[in-house]
Amino acid sequence: MRISVFVLLIFISFAACKPAPPDRLIEYVNPLIGTDEDGHTFPGALVPFGMVQLSPDNGEHGYNWCSGYHYSSDRIVGFSHTHYSGTGAEDLCDISVFPLVHTKTTAKSISSEFSHKEEIASPGYYSVLLQTFNIKAELTATVHCGLQRYTYPESKKPKIKLDLGFGNGNELRVGHNGDQPLECYIKKLNDSTLVGFRRSIGFVGERCVYFAARTSKPFNDLVIFADSVKINSDEEARAVRISSVLLFPAFTSGEQILIKVAISSANIEGALAGLQEIKDWDFDAVRKNAEDAWEAELSKIKVTSEDMDFKETFYTAAYHCYFAPFRFDDTLGNYSGADRKIHTEKNVYTLSSLWDTYRATAPLFTLTQTKRVPDIINSYLEFYRQHGLLPSWELYFNEANVMPGYHAVSIISDAILKDIKGFNYQFALGAMIATANEDIRESDFYRKYAYVPDNLDPRQRGVTKTVEYAFDDWCIAQVARKLNNLPVYDEFMKRSSYWKNVFDAATGFVRPKNSEGKWMLPFNPKESIGFQEGNAWIYTWYVPQDVAGLNTAMGGADRFELKLDSLYNAPDPTKKDRDNNGYYGLSEFSNEPSHHVPYLYSYIGKSWKTAEKVNHILTKFYSNQPNGLCGNDDCGQMSAWYVLSSMGFYPVNPSSGEYVLGSPLADQSDLTLENGNHFVMTAKNLSKENIYIQKATLNGTPYTQSFIRHSDIMKGGELVLYMDKKPSETWGIKAEDWPGK
Repeated sequence: MRISVFVLLIFISFAACKPAPPDRLIEYVNPLIGTDEDGHTFPGALVPFGMVQLSPDNGEHGYNWCSGYHYSSDRIVGFSHTHYSGTGAEDLCDISVFPLVHTKTTAKSISSEFSHKEEIASPGYYSVLLQTFNIKAELTATVHCGLQRYTYPESKKPKIKLDLGFGNGNELRVGHNGDQPLECYIKKLNDSTLVGFRRSIGFVGERCVYFAARTSKPFNDLVIFADSVKINSDEEARAVRISSVLLFPAFTSGEQILIKVAISSANIEGALAGLQEIKDWDFDAVRKNAEDAWEAELSKIKVTSEDMDFKETFYTAAYHCYFAPFRFDDTLGNYSGADRKIHTEKNVYTLSSLWDTYRATAPLFTLTQTKRVPDIINSYLEFYRQHGLLPSWELYFNEANVMPGYHAVSIISDAILKDIKGFNYQFALGAMIATANEDIRESDFYRKYAYVPDNLDPRQRGVTKTVEYAFDDWCIAQVARKLNNLPVYDEFMKRSSYWKNVFDAATGFVRPKNSEGKWMLPFNPKESIGFQEGNAWIYTWYVPQDVAGLNTAMGGADRFELKLDSLYNAPDPTKKDRDNNGYYGLSEFSNEPSHHVPYLYSYIGKSWKTAEKVNHILTKFYSNQPNGLCGNDDCGQMSAWYVLSSMGFYPVNPSSGEYVLGSPLADQSDLTLENGNHFVMTAKNLSKENIYIQKATLNGTPYTQSFIRHSDIMKGGELVLYMDKKPSETWGIKAEDWPGK
């Protein structure tokens, strides 16, 4: 009896010392994940899909600083209100605010050292100690307004710098994506309110951000610098670059100033209205509202696992999925359109990195953001009305035209085929057809030759364009069939097979072809000529609409499997510029064209190989560390792959309504659907060794298919996967159980 009591006491003591799991899902989120190496995320404060994305900027420029912040830096120059998340382009960082206690007012760059040990980042909140000035900075936000709270030391001359000239990459030069101010304007309305705008040119061309700023305490002086020259007036100024310094009365130690800044793309009136989103100066209340908004979004997927590192990685990935696209209409419902006119419409979204996000982020939204999807698609259609084409890579209703494909059609078709209502299907089909018949990005050559000849493509990316256009055309065909437009269906189904015109059966690769129909020489499948952000080893697998056809073109399942094995078993061409480079054999998982490929084994009845490859990627290329993303997050696509794959499935063809089963990391995933149903995926006997699905049941009935349909998920229910350390000899093997039928 004494021994039992003693053991019990030890157990109770151990349990008492063990940290309790977080009460809220937001406590698993670490916004610093992805801020190191090539993740290009930022750690600042925002609400889900918020226009204001308030975050620190290091003031350094180059590829590492596409988001304005990189974990390697130890200095902060300001807190600006617009940011990219995970892209490869320098831009944004508009309306920079920075507190200081310098005794000398200067328009030159001012910065402070900081330490990650004195930095806190969580959903809806960011804080850091600015060591140079001993000022604690705290940030939170609403949809259109950012709120900053600064706690000062004792100071005779406390100040806040408001810099309109600052942007991410202030010089445009060859090979450099950056932002350059064209015109800045500031006006003092009273001793606590400033308004103005910042017009600039950058990655997507010209755009303008209007702002209204208000301080919690009146400032007793305003010093304005126009193009680095101090001007006499403290009321109003206009120049290419404007910076200003707000001077306050002397502070005692611990005294605080709060400043709220609202923005609009339409006008100053919209920005002023945005200040009303924060009616008083209760910072903690605004922070709580932001946290509650994030908790509501994250709670749509509840994963069960004893692995706390996994849960941090998972919920941070889910968090990163909901940065973009972000709200573009201001508080009054106005925005600046593609035609440079002011339009009035609520719930308009911008930042469409569609070459990335159509693959997994958009299908994830059909599960977790079903009610938001129509607003996003209506934003695409409104862009089409104003611009004449659907967006490809769009920001602030400007088209960058930087990536191939017209992948808005994939997202629109996915929603139509899943019967998501809230937009005009017939008008959408017309927009899709018009965009597919564009005469830019070599689409005209694609229609003329039934492929894009590489000798006619000035950037020599003909193969990539051919296979991506072919997939989008398949999407259009499916919508046409659903809407009983058979002539359009026949036309675009024919176009969807154009990938075959760049597939060389002799080598087993897609490869560049010239306008005379001859293969271009020399050909090396490891080289990028003919491709964008990839090569033949990667793009040969880009036929998500017709994997069975690719299988046949390669000579059958055995050759298909052998070539996939060769892709993953090749020695890693390791890059030495970063630790987490994403190479898996010749597959570069750090870039999106490789994201669907590990799931292709399931299309030939080898689901166990899918499980191996997916598990390797999940566990090797993602972590809860600052370098926990192996490549650019690209507006959430890298994160969306992790969210879906760690639940246990992935949309190889993102417009097919099919999710191919892989190898989950979560013991259970409970998906709360917006139609009120729950869909639960349970992995029995899951462990680090037990990565293979042995059998499955759907709502208690044996389930042999190696994929699950969207329609089955939306009905609710439970899919149980029985896991083991050995591959199954029966599950998913038969041809009738393969995806893509």
